[in-house]
Amino acid sequence: MSGGVDSSVVAAKLKYENYNVIGITLQLYDHGQALGKKGACCAGLDINDARRIAEDLKFPHYVLNFENRFRERVIDEFADSYLAGNTPVPCIRCNEKIKFSDLLETAQDLKADCLATGHYVRQCFGSNGAELHRAIDPRKDQSYFLFATTPKQLQFLRFPLGEINSKDETRRLAKKFSLRVSTKPDSQDICFVPNGSYADIIKKLRPDSDKPGNILNLAGNVIGTHKGVINFTVGQRRGLGLGGGDPLYVLKIDAAEHTITVGPKEALITRIINIKEINWLGSKNFLNAPKTGWDVEVKVRSTKPAVPALVVPLAETKARVVLSCDEQGISPGQACVFYETGSTRVLGGGWITKS
Repeated sequence: MSGGVDSSVVAAKLKYENYNVIGITLQLYDHGQALGKKGACCAGLDINDARRIAEDLKFPHYVLNFENRFRERVIDEFADSYLAGNTPVPCIRCNEKIKFSDLLETAQDLKADCLATGHYVRQCFGSNGAELHRAIDPRKDQSYFLFATTPKQLQFLRFPLGEINSKDETRRLAKKFSLRVSTKPDSQDICFVPNGSYADIIKKLRPDSDKPGNILNLAGNVIGTHKGVINFTVGQRRGLGLGGGDPLYVLKIDAAEHTITVGPKEALITRIINIKEINWLGSKNFLNAPKTGWDVEVKVRSTKPAVPALVVPLAETKARVVLSCDEQGISPGQACVFYETGSTRVLGGGWITKS
């Protein structure tokens, strides 16, 4: 229970369906610093909201302090990945390394039959067990963020909101259950990143990270300077400070040399990406892949629709993805998620590497 509308509705829905509900809230980062911050899960006011919901609905509620684990497994990795010139997705790592590992184990220790969350995805049971599918509402679908969930974890998880037609319907349920958070706004930022400023949090975690460097063109010539690679991501146009001429975009970040390479927009175009740390969630996997690879659909960003692609496994957890159309600004550190063609089923995914 994050203290938001979605997880509160799940708890209330299951309570009204006569399940024996136990609420668990994770305190993931500094409670004192976040006490007055609104719209961020897993700290401060949101923990209190979750506690009050549990009191109103009369079921047990536990707050687990996972701050150290969260810092080690999510925040520190986020900082190091960003400093290496990648564009990390910490919400996926949080699901993978905290919520569906440590939290799931806690649920099992409490002798629970399942762990229910407020994610907008669906769990379906096929001939080979649990499957992960997109939510009914494509605007709220969160399957991109859950590709690292293992088949064993899926067996134990439940996602009651996956069948909901819209967020409006979720809020109507919140009002029906008289939940005090029914009008609470959705969280927008990454929970530990204030005001969406990645650079600010990186400077705090890694004080020497804002070392200035050179801006290079495609020929390797110096055409300007910058105040730190942490201020840039691949595909960025604004903030280069070069002025005049044709628009230039960040093409490459070399954290070791403290340089960024810029060029025209067309230089961002690619159709081939390499991925690592693949988690397979279906019959299509490395072991039975044809030499030509698997025809699937893939998403390289959570906000973009899936496109046809060919996934060619290179090793058990590595593959090359050949896209059917041009994509721009694909950055190492982002996730590439596979979907069954013409279906809602998630087949797995991995992390984009430097090509």
